[in-house]
Amino acid sequence: MAASDRMVLGPLVGSIDQGTSSSRFLVFNAKTAELLSHHQVEIQQKFPKEGWVEQDPKEILRSVHECVERTCEKLQQLNIDITNIKAIGVSNQRETTVVWDKTTGEPLYNAIVWLDLRTQSTVERLLKRIPGNNKSFFKFRTGLPLSTYFSAVKLRWLLDNVEEIRQAVDDGRAMFGTIDSWLIWCLTGGKNGGVHCTDVTNASRTMLFNIHSLDWDPELCQFFDIPMDILPKVRSSSEIYGLMKSGALTGVPISGCLGDQSAALVGQMCFQDGQAKNTYGTGCFLLCNTGQKSVFSDHGLLTTIAYKLGRDKPVCYALEGSVAIAGAVVRWLRDNLGIVKTSQEIEKLAAEAGTSYGCYFVPAFSGLYAPYWEPSARGIICGLTQFTNKNHIAFAALEAVCFQTREILDAMNKDCGIPLSQLQVDGGMTNNKVLMQLQSDILCIPVVKPSMPETTALGAAMAAGAAEGVGIWSLNPGDLTAVTCERFEPQINPEESEYRYARWKKAVMKSMGWETSEAPSNDREEGPEQPHC
Repeated sequence: MAASDRMVLGPLVGSIDQGTSSSRFLVFNAKTAELLSHHQVEIQQKFPKEGWVEQDPKEILRSVHECVERTCEKLQQLNIDITNIKAIGVSNQRETTVVWDKTTGEPLYNAIVWLDLRTQSTVERLLKRIPGNNKSFFKFRTGLPLSTYFSAVKLRWLLDNVEEIRQAVDDGRAMFGTIDSWLIWCLTGGKNGGVHCTDVTNASRTMLFNIHSLDWDPELCQFFDIPMDILPKVRSSSEIYGLMKSGALTGVPISGCLGDQSAALVGQMCFQDGQAKNTYGTGCFLLCNTGQKSVFSDHGLLTTIAYKLGRDKPVCYALEGSVAIAGAVVRWLRDNLGIVKTSQEIEKLAAEAGTSYGCYFVPAFSGLYAPYWEPSARGIICGLTQFTNKNHIAFAALEAVCFQTREILDAMNKDCGIPLSQLQVDGGMTNNKVLMQLQSDILCIPVVKPSMPETTALGAAMAAGAAEGVGIWSLNPGDLTAVTCERFEPQINPEESEYRYARWKKAVMKSMGWETSEAPSNDREEGPEQPHC
């Protein structure tokens, strides 16, 4: 039985997909891109203070090990030989910052998650050193505005506030990395010869990386006062970094690495200029491929590296719109308000309401990201009447995800000059049909969802399988498997859509300016107070 299966299946590729709310390991057939098996483990988020978001790097690592082992067990139950797994790709939540001790292999502090806001006072202090307090001062070098979002600011906070990290840096024991670096270092041996590297897509989210020279920028490191010897080596997104050193897949090369949003762009096969995808996860991220030229936005979007699929391959860029809170709003309704017991229930409540009945929800829990970059904003629910119930709030929460996407698409259309004719979507929330239909109605264009929504994991698997020395996955357009899709067409008239969108924008204006740095605080340096930028 196993032998006949082996012949049919051919080479397989594994994919570690380490997201903000869970870790997963998925195994794909390299010839057909079919998903054969996977395992998922939810990750705990810690909120030690208002605006702080942390995770335990060891819990993240354990969850990845568990996912790999359990998926291999499932494959063996299906009589699939795991020795056919020829490569492993890594895709990860971006910007989340880890510092660890290379002699012990232990993290020196919890991982500071991309959503975390503790660095507002750090941002404020750094802004004072920039001519004209211009938060876009480094934009043409990094593609990014100065914001709490990016790793350099989180790393600066750790160096300023954690004595153990300062000491480790002084002793030459400290290593910095985003989650991809932490995982690759641990999986390839850790303190016993682990490989300390990252790829260009993750490096481009640190604010320490020059997106033109494709290397760490000495002037930026000097500005943030970050020692360059703690940084990982930057590699392409598709090459052999090292071999798995333990577990069921010992000896298998790790040969693909992409930040999750870049991985989804690859997994959606958006290899042409002007192709775009939107991923609905904890946050929402719309990326548009701009090819080999870096396009800079006048409308609040980021310029980021899309991928570099091989050491000798060209680098491709993307424009990105980032929404901080998408799936996280559903988790909030579940965990903080208790109006749903499971994330799936929100679709049922929203469907029962069929409308928000004039209620608007701006989930600016971590300030507003694109296109505003307004850290003073806070979440609001407005337009409430005595008639409003939890179903309307559930509907308004879903609508908020769609409105935020519309704002980014409007900005992208202005920057690129060519309006999108359809939006390709992926991510966990796309299983919600009410959300997908709402998205099409609010954008007034079709929304296209692949039947296999695991495009982030697929993108990392494609990069790993195509790497030099592995060579089992062809990225030639003619060889890529045609994907079957579900389409959602707009069902409301554009006037109604515009009316609701205008009301939403009014609500966004009301959400701004809630937090100011003048607020009294006992904990000046570490406190969650917000600067006005």
